[in-house]
Amino acid sequence: MDYIPILIVSLIIAYLLGSIPTAVWVGKALYKIDLREHGSKNAGATNAIRTLGIKTGLFVLVVDALKGLAAVNLVLFFPEIFPGDNTRILFQLLLGVMALLGHIFPVFAKFRGGKGIATLGGIIIALFPGTVLICLGVFALGFLITRIVSVGSILAAITFPIVVIFLDKDSVLAEQVFSIIVAVFVPLTHRKNIFRLFKCEENKLDFKKNNKQS
Repeated sequence: MDYIPILIVSLIIAYLLGSIPTAVWVGKALYKIDLREHGSKNAGATNAIRTLGIKTGLFVLVVDALKGLAAVNLVLFFPEIFPGDNTRILFQLLLGVMALLGHIFPVFAKFRGGKGIATLGGIIIALFPGTVLICLGVFALGFLITRIVSVGSILAAITFPIVVIFLDKDSVLAEQVFSIIVAVFVPLTHRKNIFRLFKCEENKLDFKKNNKQS
């Protein structure tokens, strides 16, 4: 049986899952605004929390994470295709990358999406369940000290390959390469945040009120 069409379709589905613009749709449906025109103008959970409130922002966060989680688990529908764990893991990583691309360049929102951190989190939860706890701890520490989400995200991303390569004895080469890519990808998507950090202009997240970032 030729499995290539199934694999191609699953990659497309992963991209479409990632393309669900949760923050954009929720903002328009509940508040009649396009989140990409408010706050930091980013269609992600952090801007949703600042602009739309903590409850709405957390909903966006959970749904965006579920997109990544669902994408990598598409392999559960055709387990017979992969003869070994390595090939399955590699394809799951490809599914995750497609979901990330969908979130950043969503076909359902004119290819203007978010940075993909929540969706990436869903992917890591699915494929690196042990590692994710350490990275979440690093994120929480960085955020609690600074109250800046971007600081926690970047620190967690940099920690990720260190944990995967040096502490996870069961990690395979594909996972190690993916972890390094993540450590590069996250700071790249936060370039503007990093520039604001150097200028001491990066806004802190205040859960008590809905701040808007200029």
